[in-house]
Amino acid sequence: MQSMSSPVAVTTAKIVPFVLTPDSLAAAFTQARDPRRMASVTYTLPAMLCLAVSALLANHRSVLVMAEWGARQSPDLLRRLGFPDGRTPGQSTLQRLFAKLDGDALSAALAAHFGSAAHPMSDASDLQGVAIDGKAQRGRLQYERGGCPVHALSAFCQTTGVVLAHEPIDAGGSADKAEAELTVAPALIARIDWHGRVLTGDALFCQRQLCHQVLDAGGDYLLVVKANQPTLLHALETLFDPDPASDPLPLLDRRETRTIEAGHGRSQEVRHLLASTDLSDYLRHELVWPGVAQVFRVERTWRDARTPQATGALWHHQPQARCGIARAAARPQARALGHRELAAPGQGCRVR
Repeated sequence: MQSMSSPVAVTTAKIVPFVLTPDSLAAAFTQARDPRRMASVTYTLPAMLCLAVSALLANHRSVLVMAEWGARQSPDLLRRLGFPDGRTPGQSTLQRLFAKLDGDALSAALAAHFGSAAHPMSDASDLQGVAIDGKAQRGRLQYERGGCPVHALSAFCQTTGVVLAHEPIDAGGSADKAEAELTVAPALIARIDWHGRVLTGDALFCQRQLCHQVLDAGGDYLLVVKANQPTLLHALETLFDPDPASDPLPLLDRRETRTIEAGHGRSQEVRHLLASTDLSDYLRHELVWPGVAQVFRVERTWRDARTPQATGALWHHQPQARCGIARAAARPQARALGHRELAAPGQGCRVR
């Protein structure tokens, strides 16, 4: 049965992150171990870390200016940060704490605190998209063994704006950036509870073993397909853009939607999404891609405010879900692509 719908709407990006207040940060920091001797503690660990984070958010990035920023704040703000008498630590006090603090343990404590609050509800309609991507910090020297990593692979919850986990990448390795990220990806995926979540990522992570790992952990995946998977890409291109000389058959399942958006320096950005389940059996049985339920193509054209001519890009995407929940599993990445809700087979696509 063929079904299609082509609504047009203007949409804007919407993410609902946690609201981080000094109180919530302090509660998270209480889970970290204080490395100082209790007899020498004047300021609590949560208060000092809250001050450091607040100063960083105000673009004060050295220990000296953090201390100076704290000394200038109002008594009311200092009480909320954890300094009831209005006294704040100086540069040397902050420096000694940071020298002793275990960064990995602090990261694990924060991930446990916010990760539990960020876990999706049991309702299948509220699945969360979790994006994995590698990032290198700016302005940092190569770290020594046992230090804080410069380059790490992170898992980011698209719904809540929380980094669920990150895995450091060894700066001394001989592998290139892409290979290094793929090497640590299984370890990162293993640290996350995937029930009620969908793995999203770029074409680098479109790998069978990663898809198997996420499925075995109770999750779903939705990944970009590019030339690093030539056979898979060719199959998708043949499905959506067949050679007219071959007298191709029409798609049995065809769902599509079109949106018009603006933002990020672009105007009249048109996104055309076309989805189908016609290729699912072939991908699962012939190409041995685990659990594929549907594939879709997103074509974007936009006008850049700096250039008068229209430009465009064509992406192929491969969403996945277990049988019967394909629409729900596709929703998180569809939001990232323009707030579209990908409909289930046999229904029209909807624009949110």
